[in-house]
Amino acid sequence: MQEIILALKQWGLEINHTTSLIIVFAIIILTAIILHVILHRIVLRAFEKRAQASQHFWLQIITQNKLFHRVAFTLQGIVVQVQAALWLQKGSDASSILINCAQLWVMLYTLLAFFSLLDVLLNLSQKFTFSSQLPLKGIFQGVKLVSAILVGILIISLLLGQSPAILISGLGAMAAVLMLVFKDPILGLVAGIQLSANDMLRLGDWLEMPKYGADGAVTDIGLTTVKVQNWDNTITTIPTWSLVSDSFKNWSGMSASGGRRIKRSINLDTTSIHFLDEQEQQRLIQAKLLKPYMDSRHEEISQWNEQQGGDESILNRRKMTNVGTFRVYLNEYLRNHPRIRKDMTLMVRQLAPDANGLPLEIYAFTNTVVWAEYEGIQADIFDHIFAVVEEFGLRIHQAPTGNDIRALSAARA
Repeated sequence: MQEIILALKQWGLEINHTTSLIIVFAIIILTAIILHVILHRIVLRAFEKRAQASQHFWLQIITQNKLFHRVAFTLQGIVVQVQAALWLQKGSDASSILINCAQLWVMLYTLLAFFSLLDVLLNLSQKFTFSSQLPLKGIFQGVKLVSAILVGILIISLLLGQSPAILISGLGAMAAVLMLVFKDPILGLVAGIQLSANDMLRLGDWLEMPKYGADGAVTDIGLTTVKVQNWDNTITTIPTWSLVSDSFKNWSGMSASGGRRIKRSINLDTTSIHFLDEQEQQRLIQAKLLKPYMDSRHEEISQWNEQQGGDESILNRRKMTNVGTFRVYLNEYLRNHPRIRKDMTLMVRQLAPDANGLPLEIYAFTNTVVWAEYEGIQADIFDHIFAVVEEFGLRIHQAPTGNDIRALSAARA
């Protein structure tokens, strides 16, 4: 500033310290305004127009996250700080106030520019397939949190005029409080790393977690919460750390396999189970799916019975049963079904009988994982089962209905 006063005196102008200080501030403000107009009105506006017209998606992402805008504000603060150091007397009140304000400005917009850079990297990574395997959003949020804490310490130390090391050393006494306040972000960051390292969850996975009422697709994996869009279009938020501490079901393996499991049983009335007589055998052998089995089974049983002699007692002879033949029929029916996968587990099995009859379970996989198609295939299979069961002399077990009770009452009357 002394150089400005001497230069003005050479021009014959007598000014005092206050006037020179006003002039210096006017020069600094004018320079800042000119720089702002050049950067924001000319350079950045031209860049945004070019980005909008460009086919490069990374240019559009940069402009959307205002990265260069914040860098420009940071540059303006640096210019003001340099000017204050050049034009104002070192150690003066005016110099200290202006330099401190400029430093605060620079630190704030440097932090915001860093946030924008992380947002740009996150948006760019979402264009690649590897991003679905990593909880990048949670990691970047953790980095933002740590950066904000560090910049906050620097700002406080600047305002107090103390070294940042003194404040950092004093944080040791507040560690317990900080752990309590930032418990969820810390647990979420650790959980995100574990989810990524163990490949437990990705964006788009079908997640089922009854404890939180979640059953749908994962739409967002954040630092503290995971968002799940349920199949009824509601949104459920789950604490990220709970995915490590609690159990959940991830259906992505089913989707990747290309087959979805059918595991459903029907209950047969055990009083309808009996041996097949000759007439029933002749009728069932007409079925193309049963003919190979009926022929081989009839020959096998006939040979065994001949070896046992002429004993006609049912206790000493072997015969085919309607439930066993029905089970073989269903197995062949599924093997010939065009929408059932043959390279995955396929069987029809009996479960332990109970008060509801004999459960006969269908265990197979469809050749699609699309929900609507899967339900249609499953319904068609059981429609056929319910319709054909009487051909084998079997009955479906069910509890008496009101109509059964009315029919019984009418019969007694």
